Amino acid sequence: MWDQQFQTFAQHYQVIRYDLRGFGQSSVPASPFANHKDTFALLEHLGIKQAHVIGISFGGLVALDFTLAFPEKVTALVLGAPDVSGRQSSSADIQRFAKEEEALLEQGDLEGATELNLRMWVDGPRRTPDQVDPTVRQRIYEMQYHAFTVPIPDEAEALPLEPPAITRLAEIHVPTLLIVGEYDIPDKHELVEQLALEIPEARQIVIPGAAHIVNLEQPAEFNRVVLEFLKENAT
Repeated sequence: MWDQQFQTFAQHYQVIRYDLRGFGQSSVPASPFANHKDTFALLEHLGIKQAHVIGISFGGLVALDFTLAFPEKVTALVLGAPDVSGRQSSSADIQRFAKEEEALLEQGDLEGATELNLRMWVDGPRRTPDQVDPTVRQRIYEMQYHAFTVPIPDEAEALPLEPPAITRLAEIHVPTLLIVGEYDIPDKHELVEQLALEIPEARQIVIPGAAHIVNLEQPAEFNRVVLEFLKENAT
């Protein structure tokens, strides 16, 4: 999902991307694990003392948790419509979506679950599928379908950050850029506004012509605003 950022960002920075457990080429272990600790272990393994950290959606949750757990490692933070650990959405649309997706997965209907996922997160509530770039939609379909096929052992357990991020936003003391797509769901817009208020050094940007996966739908604009932000906050 970062193909359209990797080479552009690499003209200015050393860039690292990796597959979270259960995504891409990463499996899910038959044991407990913590996503934010995986990030720390990767940077330690590579000998990297500090980094700008970028995450979108669930990746944003991991990036935020990592920043809270290891603040000395982070010089700037970019969050695209993130999930936030410890937050329970009251949105009826999200609750209905979660139930429908779970039911389809239990029936083994991966195609139906993937299409439902795309209608929610790629199309958004204000667009039809034919209003989305078909190449982008197909790429996300393939990634999401693959994620649904990754086996999850019974012994697997994703350990959360404690206390969760939603109760600790004031602890974030690095420059933070919050990005949300114009066509994302209302819940994400509300959450980004909350984060902008509660994270001391945060600012927010709305990217036109995109829903939830802003970096894939509007890569040029995403790259521009992120690189400008990082340049302004160079250490």
